[in-house]
Amino acid sequence: MLRIIDARTGEPADAAPARRGPARVLVHAAGSGLTGLRVLLVADLLVRALEIGGTPVWASLSGGQPQPELRADASALGVRPFEDGPVTGPGGTRVVHVTAEGGDAPDGPRIAVAPASGPGPSDLPDSAPLRLALMARHHATPARLEPAGIDEAGTTLARWRDAVARWARSPSRPVPEDVRRALRDAWEHDLDLPGVLDVLRQVETGPGVPDGARFETYAFADRLLGLDLTAGLGSAA
Repeated sequence: MLRIIDARTGEPADAAPARRGPARVLVHAAGSGLTGLRVLLVADLLVRALEIGGTPVWASLSGGQPQPELRADASALGVRPFEDGPVTGPGGTRVVHVTAEGGDAPDGPRIAVAPASGPGPSDLPDSAPLRLALMARHHATPARLEPAGIDEAGTTLARWRDAVARWARSPSRPVPEDVRRALRDAWEHDLDLPGVLDVLRQVETGPGVPDGARFETYAFADRLLGLDLTAGLGSAA
């Protein structure tokens, strides 16, 4: 089960209710800038992780519609739209708040997202490397992104897309159970996205993993990552 470190208490808390009941993610993203965008990204990842685990999710932005530039940047970053204003689910719905570090939120379990600085999507020709660069840092750790680091993320992303396209030409094989477990253990422990990326790096170069299994592993992980890792299918030589 997905657990977060509750910013109020510093202790683990369930992000999903027992017995696969519904959950609500309430996002508190005030203002524009990379920190607000990072809050939306973490909320997007939380929703994706809950959905992969079979939890129905209602997700909304607190305080109505955010600034148009923040909404546009979020869309460019691959963040799926949230409802505006309060969205209520059935009785017993688990509510998790996602807010900037030090931000206000009603009582309840919350994820506090550390500040981020650096170029935004509008400053870049392709925002996918920015998404990867932000995910490479745990959301509780401040992220100061430099152009060189984003370029490095772009190189990694291009390499992975090329590899996925190449692996797709091999017979399909299931995701190895130990790999699937390692991926789930990472993201279900306080959305440890750096841990997820470490698993993918191990699968990329590790011996004994058939290419068909590498492909299925990356496709499975991309349900969470949202990096369009299969974008190059059909283009591998």
